[in-house]
Amino acid sequence: MNYELMVIFTPVLSEEDYKAAQKKFADLVKDLGGELVHENPWGLKSLAYPIQKKTTGMYLVLEYTAPSDLNEKLTIQLNRDENVLRYMITHLDKYAAEYNARKRHGANANSNTVEA
Repeated sequence: MNYELMVIFTPVLSEEDYKAAQKKFADLVKDLGGELVHENPWGLKSLAYPIQKKTTGMYLVLEYTAPSDLNEKLTIQLNRDENVLRYMITHLDKYAAEYNARKRHGANANSNTVEA
C-alpha cells in the first residue's frame, strides 16, 4: 500500500534537530518494514491557525510503501515525540501515487504509462 506522512514539527528546532527528526522518521519507516519512495522536507511554513501558541512549523512529507500495520506503530512513535505538533497519514490510491511520481520527475514525463 502507498502512504504519505506529513509531519509538522515545532518551529524552535535547530537545523540539526530538524534533520535528525527527518532521519528518525525515515529510518523508523524502514525499520518497521516500509520502503521510502520520496522524502520532501518543506522547512519552515506558516500554520493556518496557532497550535500550542505557535504560528509556524517545520514541515516534512514522506511518501512510502508499507504493510498497513506499520501505520499503527508509526502513530505511537509520532504521539510520543514532543517535537511533533501535528501529523497526518494518508493512504494514496494508484492515481495519487502516479501523480506524485509524475510531479517528481517533471511535467514532461510520459503520462501514458500503464501498470500491468
